[in-house]
Amino acid sequence: MTEGRSLSIIELGEIRDEPVSAPPVRRPRAVGRPLHSATVLVLSLVMLAGAAPQPQRTVSVVPASRMATAYLAGDAVYVVDPPTPDGERYLTAYAQPAPTGVGVRRRWQAPLARTGNYLDVRVERGLVLAWAVNANRLFQTIAFDTATGRQRWQHPGAAQPTPGGVLLVTNGREGGSAAMSGVDPDTGLVLWSVPIPPAASPTYHLTSEGQVDRFVLLQPTGEVQVHDAGTGQLLRSIDTLPGDRSAYQRVQIVDDLLLLVPPGSTRLVSFGLAELEPRWTAEVTLVSHVLECGGLLCAVPQTGGLQVLDPTTGSVRWSEPGQDVLADVRYGRLLMARPGQGYAVRDAATGQVRIELGVWSLMPVLGPDDPLVGVRRGDDGRMVVTELDLVAGRTRIVDVLPGIAGSCQASLPVLLCQRLDGTTALWRLTR
Repeated sequence: MTEGRSLSIIELGEIRDEPVSAPPVRRPRAVGRPLHSATVLVLSLVMLAGAAPQPQRTVSVVPASRMATAYLAGDAVYVVDPPTPDGERYLTAYAQPAPTGVGVRRRWQAPLARTGNYLDVRVERGLVLAWAVNANRLFQTIAFDTATGRQRWQHPGAAQPTPGGVLLVTNGREGGSAAMSGVDPDTGLVLWSVPIPPAASPTYHLTSEGQVDRFVLLQPTGEVQVHDAGTGQLLRSIDTLPGDRSAYQRVQIVDDLLLLVPPGSTRLVSFGLAELEPRWTAEVTLVSHVLECGGLLCAVPQTGGLQVLDPTTGSVRWSEPGQDVLADVRYGRLLMARPGQGYAVRDAATGQVRIELGVWSLMPVLGPDDPLVGVRRGDDGRMVVTELDLVAGRTRIVDVLPGIAGSCQASLPVLLCQRLDGTTALWRLTR
């Protein structure tokens, strides 16, 4: 297959400290300074900024139609094309340009199934995994060779990596039944399968690398089953509803704890994940979900706000009522979205507000350790791209880009966005 080469250009960047549409800041009055002194200072700064060398950014156009969807994954950009008039559909892989900027280069193109909506493209175990969902909301995973684009296999369900190399495929089926299966990534061979009865909710335990090492099945009867994600083997089980009855419950895994929301949603019950031994019970009403946050547990009520618990005892360290939403957790800092006020950084241990970061739209990033990236449109229509540093408690403008429509993904210093003219482009930003 011939390789295409797209246009690559070098753009001059913008002055890093130019004003953007930030919330107004009350400045101290300049007491005892005549007005003409301030004017001279402003003019001097403008002249210095104009004389300073402007940073550069590399922009590479990705050959994609206006209706295509592009995904940033690994060291490539993957484009899912819309169906052609005769119904054909393709996945195209483009190599990201080098820092010197020689343009994106087409690696391969592979046909896709004509039906279904494609939700994501990922790179795992030397494979490109395309996730699709059909009209019945059932997932499908199609695996392609990363180097050649040759289709390796296709399975119902959504595939996730495990530490041992097996891909864990969660396959929902029509009628409510489902199965957890281990799939060999090289051959697509199903190595084992565990049936999931209707209404038995699967939950996953992730390693620090984001791989699934255990999955938990909560049966309607109250039995909790912990399985090894590499082999499917049942490791532990416990009955959480003594007596022959069933009721709606929810289960979640946070670090080494299995957290159960029993019927009524008025409590949070903790078990050790390894042995399923009871740890503690906390009175937390209407829990929506629980997150690890700086060595503590952040319980998010359905009504909004936050309750922060000690993972050893279940005692409440601090709580915050209201409508604030927990958006991200980094290194003991909580990024809280405040309706109409933007983002604030809180200390996880105390709840103390460290700094207000202003109004931004968070951009999807590739990995959990990638810097948080926020964007917002300036008064002149350009897109301000900013790194949100929760530890330092500051924002840093990475660049100010013209002509951006949205649909952005980031893995700094690389940024993928759709432009106002409908084209898709890849930026290597100045940092």
